[in-house]
Amino acid sequence: MAEIVSVIALAHAPGATGWLDKAPQSEQKALLDGYAEMARRFGSARPDVIVGVANDHLLNFPMESIPDWCVGTGERWRGPAEWFRDWVNIPDYEVAGHRQLARTIVRESGRRGFNLAFSDRLLFDDNWSVPLKFLTPKYDVPLVPIHMNCVMPPLPVPERCHEFGRCLAELVRAWPEKARVAIMATGGLSHDPGGPKYFSVDENFDRWFLELLGTGKPERVLRELTIEKMIAAGDGGTVELLAWLVAMGAADARRAETIFYVPSVPLRCGMGGVVWQ
Repeated sequence: MAEIVSVIALAHAPGATGWLDKAPQSEQKALLDGYAEMARRFGSARPDVIVGVANDHLLNFPMESIPDWCVGTGERWRGPAEWFRDWVNIPDYEVAGHRQLARTIVRESGRRGFNLAFSDRLLFDDNWSVPLKFLTPKYDVPLVPIHMNCVMPPLPVPERCHEFGRCLAELVRAWPEKARVAIMATGGLSHDPGGPKYFSVDENFDRWFLELLGTGKPERVLRELTIEKMIAAGDGGTVELLAWLVAMGAADARRAETIFYVPSVPLRCGMGGVVWQ
């Protein structure tokens, strides 16, 4: 049987790779040290495969038809997408998929009330390119990418995201293969791409949210973290934290340890990472 050996969530802001030099040296060091510690924790878990959950930046689906979740069932993935190459400043890469596990997730989720879209072809932007560069610089851990809607209403509500995370963990553990599986959510924290708060970071919200995850009380998180609060902290970006709620569901009421947090205005994002114990 498969086992979940790591549940993490971290920012995928393109500024971390695309224009890191625009940030003060202190912020650069804090970010690089933070991502390095995330990579150390991740590597120590020795995962055989990553099941990732991240928002789709309107790259793969039309605005009028975005699925709540779409599972990547391809054998191999390539990134970054052409338009994003200069933006993220990451060389072209390839990473293996895991078709068997991906198709299992689609099939078994449907039996548990989650009818998921699926695709053999998905374009990658900063959602995977940034975290993979830091966590798996050799791109040697297969990835099952799950793209989700964090942009266009109607959004999956926080409770539904948490339920999906619990479902995901349940069916991964029931997968009859002997494998070490990491569940990784990417996105956030506070940012407002192209909006009125583009040149600001809501540090108070970010620190409140990270402290809330640290309580290990999902019911409180779901009660207090509303979509409206996320939008108020930065429309169009902060709601990416819905992916973190999927990871929280998979972590099953464990406390999240904040590994790093950097509120970087030059990089246009509050950036951080957590590990569920």
